[in-house]
Amino acid sequence: MAYQILVIEDEQDMQFTLREALHRRGYEVVVAGDGSQGIEKLRGGSFDLILLDVRLPGVDGISLIPKIREIDPMAVILLMTAYGSKRLAMEALQAGAYDYFTKPFHMDEMYVVIRRAIEKRQLLQEIRELERKLHQQYDFKNIIGNSGSMREVFQVVQKITDTDVTVLICGESGTGKELIAQAIHFHSRRRDHPFVKLNCVAIPEGLLESELFGHEKGSFTGAINRKLGKFELANKGTIFLDEIGDMSLTTQAKILRVLQEREFERVGGSETIPIDTRIIAATNRDLSKAVQEAKFREDLYFRLNVVMLFIPPLRERREDIPLLIEHFIRLGNAKFRKNIQGVSPDALALLMSYAWPGNVRELQNYIERATVLSDDPVLRPACLPPQVSHPSPGAAPPQAAPTQNLKDIMSDLEKQIVLDALSKTNGVQVRAAEVLGVSERSLWHLVKKHQIDVGQLK
Repeated sequence: MAYQILVIEDEQDMQFTLREALHRRGYEVVVAGDGSQGIEKLRGGSFDLILLDVRLPGVDGISLIPKIREIDPMAVILLMTAYGSKRLAMEALQAGAYDYFTKPFHMDEMYVVIRRAIEKRQLLQEIRELERKLHQQYDFKNIIGNSGSMREVFQVVQKITDTDVTVLICGESGTGKELIAQAIHFHSRRRDHPFVKLNCVAIPEGLLESELFGHEKGSFTGAINRKLGKFELANKGTIFLDEIGDMSLTTQAKILRVLQEREFERVGGSETIPIDTRIIAATNRDLSKAVQEAKFREDLYFRLNVVMLFIPPLRERREDIPLLIEHFIRLGNAKFRKNIQGVSPDALALLMSYAWPGNVRELQNYIERATVLSDDPVLRPACLPPQVSHPSPGAAPPQAAPTQNLKDIMSDLEKQIVLDALSKTNGVQVRAAEVLGVSERSLWHLVKKHQIDVGQLK
């Protein structure tokens, strides 16, 4: 498809010259004889480039630039004038023009500038599309959950996104801690600055300080150049310290200093570097217990724990499983060009009764696997991995009526699982909670939700 160029020029000879010359180069050209016609043409179509004359009937081209940008903020404008001057050039560039030409001009030179200007337009469009996809990827709607515990998380997250408060995200591996951290950043006023992440457990202890703070050339064997650390790279943005509970006490002390002083020195350096960085940390460990065991600094714990978010494991919010399955099927369809419409009741029953030690990440992997393997528009047990499709004898028996809708299947299955656990433990809720792998509070909510008379089970 040929690139579209709008020429706003009142002189007919110049109109003809530009139209013919640009046509020969393969461009599509639309001509307007004055400013109002140009604005009308711009409202009626999209152009890759605008060639704008300075002297137009009733208006000068420079004053037209803001009106053009109101219609198309990414418009790339080349100004043409027979009265070239440095002052005019400065006015044109300040108003938002990409470049300007003084008449008469050489067409070969103009072709080069036109090509570069159109490349700029394409780059701007690509950047905007990447930004759109990025924000779509980390939109809150991608954090799926309608359970009471997840709604509480969402309420807190919504309140803290546009602040600089330090956040500690706790939860088992695979629950989505990093996704929450990314959503906080991309909905904050720091969204246009870097989101830098570091898995503290993945970096050897001897290299972790260099990764965090950077190092100077020659500061240790192998340091052949200066290196900027994660804190410096995250300046004005957000740094996400994942698995901070596995960090040594020595490194914890240095992190504490950064939190307190908002400055640091590179390894082997003496220059103090100030930073303006938001800190979000995450851990799958119980840091309060680690503090009691002298494995984590108490002062750092309190510095990090300004706002604490606990992401519950999937087994404690089973009512979210059908929503997550639907979401991951949708993603799988787009990724693998499939058209899976849903999941069969017997497959859903198996998925609902599985313990999910890997949490949401494990569920996503299994649904992706099933989406790839399925030749049916509905995911069935045969597409699920053996640990799900052939549960151990101790697992809760999956039951679901095939004539029910998804919501009723989920509710009935959940109630049956709770009833089975309570029956096996003679109505002792503490033991039933242990069997199900949920907290006593979660079990109490489930008993209340399904109006189960525990007394009849004793």
